[in-house]
Amino acid sequence: MTATLPGQTTPSEETAVTSTLESPTAEAVATGTTPAPVVRRRRGRRAMNLALPVVVFAALIGVWYAITYLVLDPGRRFLMPAPHTLITDALLDPTITEKVWPALGRSIVVTFTGLAIAIVIGMLWAIAMSQSKAVESSLYPYAVALQCIPILALVPLIGFWFGFGFPSRVIVCVMIALFPIVSNTLFGIQSVDRGHHELFTLHKASRLTRLLKLQLPAALPAIFAGFRISAGLSVVGAIVGDLFFKQGEPGLGILLSNFSSRLQGAPLFFTIVVTAALGFAVFFLFGWLSKLVVGSWYDQSRDR
Repeated sequence: MTATLPGQTTPSEETAVTSTLESPTAEAVATGTTPAPVVRRRRGRRAMNLALPVVVFAALIGVWYAITYLVLDPGRRFLMPAPHTLITDALLDPTITEKVWPALGRSIVVTFTGLAIAIVIGMLWAIAMSQSKAVESSLYPYAVALQCIPILALVPLIGFWFGFGFPSRVIVCVMIALFPIVSNTLFGIQSVDRGHHELFTLHKASRLTRLLKLQLPAALPAIFAGFRISAGLSVVGAIVGDLFFKQGEPGLGILLSNFSSRLQGAPLFFTIVVTAALGFAVFFLFGWLSKLVVGSWYDQSRDR
């Protein structure tokens, strides 16, 4: 044993004091208050999370300017126009924006239509496989095959079979966005704790009750993770469909092809930025819906 002088704390006491400062006490939890050190640490983390993307964005803009003015010759700067030209030569040019904004609207319709159909088919597919090993063994290989087949090899066939209009674009979105929903939903349903299953078995719950009140609620975090992945992929599907099915009213993919063939650098990069913004918006929309539906219980460990 080690002697302790008066007023001196032992290592275990120091650990206890530190843990008391860093974690909310029972009284703080009961009253809904949080100790000041914990509040300051959370505020610092949030400020850091906001500042880091801004710093990275500024660095990327700096690299962009360096490539445009230091690497490219003046006669080749149309290959990567300076960031400010996207505003002066595209965003503020009515002849460009009157093409981009309607095309964006049409791409949004294709994206969400394909994503909605993929969500319905994917969840029903995963639920069917989760209820029977025989069904899973029969259907899951085809889900994997759908993911592995290059979509660009199927696009011409889709055009021959279904035409080159809106339905074909939606089908491409569905095919690209389907697998993450199937795999994540199936994983979430099959990952339910065995003890919870035994509790439902003890109460003689039916298969439908077990699915609706245990498996699907427990699988929501994984399901929404699949939704976020598929949301971004559905935007890719809308662009790919536009690039190949060049009939009807143009979407963003057709504009990308037109601006590229005409060597219009600023409008081309502006359309790329708009396309990326659409992907970000759809991704973060489902992230917000995930927090709204699942709640904060799943991410409590991030605040510690």
